[in-house]
Amino acid sequence: MILDGTMGRRDIERCVLCADAPCSAACERLDPARVLRGIWLGNDRAEAAALPSRNPCVSCDAPCERACVRADHVPVRTLMCRLYDEVRTFLDLQSPPADEERLRCDIAGVPLENPFLLASSVVASTYDMCARAFEAGWAGAAFKTVCTLDIHEASPRFAAMHSADGSFAGFKNIEQLSDHTLAENLDIFSRLKAAYPQKVIVASIMGQNEAEWEELAGRCAEAGADVIELNFSCPNMAEGGLGSDIGQVPELVERLTAAACRGTTIPVLAKLTPNVASMIPAALAAKRGGARGIAAINTIKSVMDLNPHSYLSAPGVHGMAAVGGYSGQAVRPIALRFVSEVAACPDLAGFQISGMGGIETWRDALEYLLLGAGSVQVCTAVMEYGYRIIDDLKTGLNYYLADKGFDHVGQVVGLGLSGLSGTTDVLERDTVVYPRFKRDRCIGCGRCAISCADGGHQAIHLTDERKPVLDARRCVGCHLCVLVCPERAIVSSGRRMSKVRG
Repeated sequence: MILDGTMGRRDIERCVLCADAPCSAACERLDPARVLRGIWLGNDRAEAAALPSRNPCVSCDAPCERACVRADHVPVRTLMCRLYDEVRTFLDLQSPPADEERLRCDIAGVPLENPFLLASSVVASTYDMCARAFEAGWAGAAFKTVCTLDIHEASPRFAAMHSADGSFAGFKNIEQLSDHTLAENLDIFSRLKAAYPQKVIVASIMGQNEAEWEELAGRCAEAGADVIELNFSCPNMAEGGLGSDIGQVPELVERLTAAACRGTTIPVLAKLTPNVASMIPAALAAKRGGARGIAAINTIKSVMDLNPHSYLSAPGVHGMAAVGGYSGQAVRPIALRFVSEVAACPDLAGFQISGMGGIETWRDALEYLLLGAGSVQVCTAVMEYGYRIIDDLKTGLNYYLADKGFDHVGQVVGLGLSGLSGTTDVLERDTVVYPRFKRDRCIGCGRCAISCADGGHQAIHLTDERKPVLDARRCVGCHLCVLVCPERAIVSSGRRMSKVRG
């Protein structure tokens, strides 16, 4: 569905985002696989801007489509032409930026090539994985949490809830910490820093007592880590006063942060748990302990996908299941609430925030930046799509910044805070923004009328021609109809009007 010069997942839902995509191998002029992935990841405008000025697909016999792995192939040629005709036409900035200088930023004073790091998890758990990510263009990696515990993982250990397009809506894991020895992990840090001195290594650590937190911080710094991240938040390591158990007790956060800071002079961030009512007490405690900032959020404790026959939730392991960590797109609104809360706290002014939780596209990342994060970390999207998404993250954000006239990414940090309140009490309530019907797009399905009748204010009915009609006397401007319309044929009018009195 094209809306005002954009394309999205609905337009390419048959594409499976192949590895070493045959469509690109078959095309001599373009890289259709990259372009299609860009559309999937919300990067259609930047991809359209990067296309040659003249459309090479007009006179092409579409070998890309014949090479498609689907028997009833993805209409690649048609999609490329639509990018030219229906997206590129609307662009103000016709060419993408020539460099990525405006993406440069920092994490607690340590320079970053761009705001994008791998989050501490399986995606950053070996030398080879981090090296490939660095080669791909990631600015740094928060390595999977280093500890002295003997870690043995369960199998299986992942489960997912899927969106209608097949992507992960929510993702659950019961993983724990790095299963390498401390010596092995320190060797990885040394090798990575030697091979990639410009990349940032964030050493996530978890100790069992103050002395161990202090020692781990010092040894990781000596091995080449640029930043220490204190894992006070892993929901899968709660037994025995570890992980999220710590993040829920500000006194522990302060004491163990202070211990880690005694062991090193490099910046320390506290990775805090979302399994609390407010993150402010723990963030303030981390600051008192000497932290330069926080990383947030870690995963949310969850149970999902109960089997109606075995009555076991996923992932099941030999007839048992466990509460685990929930991540993916579904947690982003919750993560943004915590990030904005910390960023808006006067007592935490200047405190570094590295945001994470459900970041899949550059627009997702931008939301974190607008609400006060200085950098972002990505995990679940990499697990689903691979390190290659860094191209789409960087290109999309860079194009947006250039299109808006920003000189560097730091200029957008916190711009969304001034219009956000922690309570609905401050909102104006005397006017209504009515919906507007785009009748050329309406197919007469009646979904708007059903939702308004059964979940709204009975303000929409269908004519004999199956076209929606709004009763302004009943409409309260809730915009439920805007959200449920499958064709996006209902939009906000954008105009505030005094409430109609019935």
